[in-house]
Amino acid sequence: MLYRFKSQASADVVMLEPSARHLLEIIGKTPGAPGVITVDQMPAAISALEAAVASEAKMASHGNHDAHAVEDHEARAEQEHVSLHQRVTPLLHMLKESHGEGKDIVWGA
Repeated sequence: MLYRFKSQASADVVMLEPSARHLLEIIGKTPGAPGVITVDQMPAAISALEAAVASEAKMASHGNHDAHAVEDHEARAEQEHVSLHQRVTPLLHMLKESHGEGKDIVWGA
């Protein structure tokens, strides 16, 4: 299933369900259709996504000393082949453009 994020300030962003669900959970939204990120919610959403990317980068650069967590992370990374940073970038651009123009973002599955 695909999720489509729409805003009058930006081109649509389309994601596969697992990626979209993960990003929506990071910003504190319940995945499902339909939904909205209001202009007032965008600064917190941007901060949450940027913090998640920074946390992933820190984990990758410093390593994780918990062998089980490392194995889980590596297994997930092998399956996904796309870093969180890469998955977040289109939605971050949309959030920033939409916030700047005062336009909400809606999504549907």
